[in-house]
Amino acid sequence: MIVELTEDQKAIRDAVREFVQETVAPRAAEIDASDQFPADLVEAAARLDLLGIVIPEEYGGAGLDHVSFALFVEEVAAESGSLAVILDVHTSVGSEPILFAGTEDQKRRYLPRMAAGSKLGAFALSEPEAGSDAASLQTTAVPDGDGWRLNGTKTFITNMGVADVYIVLARSNDHARAAGISAFIVDRDTAGLEFGAPMEKMGLHGSPTGEVIMRDAYVPGENLLGAEGDGFRIAMKALDRGRIGISAQAIGLARGAMDKAARYALERRQFGKAITDQEAIQFTIADRYTEIEAARLLTLRAAAACDAGENFTRIASMAKMFSTDVAMRATTDALQLFGGYGYIKEYPAERYFRDAKATQIYEGTNQIQRLVIARDILAGG
Repeated sequence: MIVELTEDQKAIRDAVREFVQETVAPRAAEIDASDQFPADLVEAAARLDLLGIVIPEEYGGAGLDHVSFALFVEEVAAESGSLAVILDVHTSVGSEPILFAGTEDQKRRYLPRMAAGSKLGAFALSEPEAGSDAASLQTTAVPDGDGWRLNGTKTFITNMGVADVYIVLARSNDHARAAGISAFIVDRDTAGLEFGAPMEKMGLHGSPTGEVIMRDAYVPGENLLGAEGDGFRIAMKALDRGRIGISAQAIGLARGAMDKAARYALERRQFGKAITDQEAIQFTIADRYTEIEAARLLTLRAAAACDAGENFTRIASMAKMFSTDVAMRATTDALQLFGGYGYIKEYPAERYFRDAKATQIYEGTNQIQRLVIARDILAGG
């Protein structure tokens, strides 16, 4: 149970906060407006060892825990949701499957470069007809000599086109649904691997999202991740960890939006006084900050459970569901506190609002999280 952060965890949080305020915050609005991938900020984060924060030192990473990871993502998201999701996906679902399911050779080949930031990671599970129902995916992997031929289309893939390493889930045998799925490490330069045009999204501009297309893409046998048929289990284990990051992203967006709105409200005068003198404004601020604190504690509890080797599926789903709903309430109220200016792109509130909405959808919609939670409770978990 997380009660107080360690001195090392506080030091990581404070170092990332300083980096974000000095380097990320001045660029956040421009990243959103230009919709350009912030390669320089990714490289800057890599120099601070943030891209390998949970990768052990023996594989070139910082060797820190998931509590530190959650703190890092929150701090980045407080200024830029776009950069936060780029780094989060790389660090969690883009890299961790190799760490917990890979062979020693796979770990040595990929993790040092991913930790250093010279290779960016992505996770390719969703398909046009297999989003929430991931076990229905139709991408195929057919044996070919010592390797596999992959065919299919993945969609809504974060870091599409800019990532160098893709964790791809494909159907490798005739077993029904989850039992027929395997996981593969697919390199960006693989012949037959193609990318669609970046999707034009409501928010999270600068974070490229789109289709990853495989047309007879040949993957060597040494890039099968885990055993054949283990893919769905690997994907679900990765998503549990990914939900810690999305929860932290949501908390950062909520906090960043409310911090800016509260400062604005102190300066905004109506009826001859600051609007913060109004009880209704004070209640809104109190409610949202209370929820943000509760969401953070729930997320850190999930992170601590992951680090302790506990079964944390339920708590991770609770954290993701609650934190992302909090983010939408907080960014909505922050926009309202800005009044008409909240609807204007010159001010940050509308950007936080647009970015927050995605957190309720990816890494499993909040409707799916409620199913996961309820089923675990009813099963006596």
